[in-house]
Amino acid sequence: MPLSIDVNADLGEGLGDFRARHDEVLLDLVSSANIACGFHAGDATTMVATVRAAKLRGVTIGAHPSYPDLPGFGRRELGLSPKEISRHVVYQIRALREVCGAEGAKLSYVKPHGALYNRGARDRDAATAIVAAIRDVEASLTLLGPAGSEMDHAAARAGMAFATEAFVDRAYKPDGTLVPRDQPDAVIHDVKGAVQRAVMLVKGQTITADDGSELRITAQSLCVHGDNPDASSILRALNLRLKESGVTIAPFAA
Repeated sequence: MPLSIDVNADLGEGLGDFRARHDEVLLDLVSSANIACGFHAGDATTMVATVRAAKLRGVTIGAHPSYPDLPGFGRRELGLSPKEISRHVVYQIRALREVCGAEGAKLSYVKPHGALYNRGARDRDAATAIVAAIRDVEASLTLLGPAGSEMDHAAARAGMAFATEAFVDRAYKPDGTLVPRDQPDAVIHDVKGAVQRAVMLVKGQTITADDGSELRITAQSLCVHGDNPDASSILRALNLRLKESGVTIAPFAA
């Protein structure tokens, strides 16, 4: 049986019609779309447009909730309490679920964005709040995040489905965390290098850290950031390379 892997991208991160064409290009190259819910980017118009475009292409839809941080694109650590995190996540998931319902589309999973994702990966209380928020809206949704993270553990405690992911276009530190974006080479733009990392993840469950060491990472989904200016080039090359390698691109969630 051939190997199968999901490929996801963060989409709907414009305002109004801005980035709509860019997102449609990426939607032709992924199997899952993490759609911004308005707190770090996006608005009602982008959510509707992105859901419609994803549904048209048969791309699985996920909510991409964030800290309420439009000025910082959701990448600043705001230090919110677990109760505040839960409220904000519930609000965002419900907003996208309502759009999906109106468009006859299905919401399948949740992937936190930016600083909230990073905090949920390391902070037990934040991870528990994220899982509780998902359960409050729809317990059947899958949570997408790093293998072995606090989100992984919180989902297991709650009996929630959890899917693992790794980042093709982000550098890793030896401890398995991401190199902060304010450091050199944190975001990978080299198409050949990004694709090779993806193949290593699929075939051998390994990735090279920034110090040259090899990390073992289990991933059901590979992420390419939609705001990476080289995203479309990376995804096109990745699709071709995976096909040549006998790997099928398919969503991790129904």
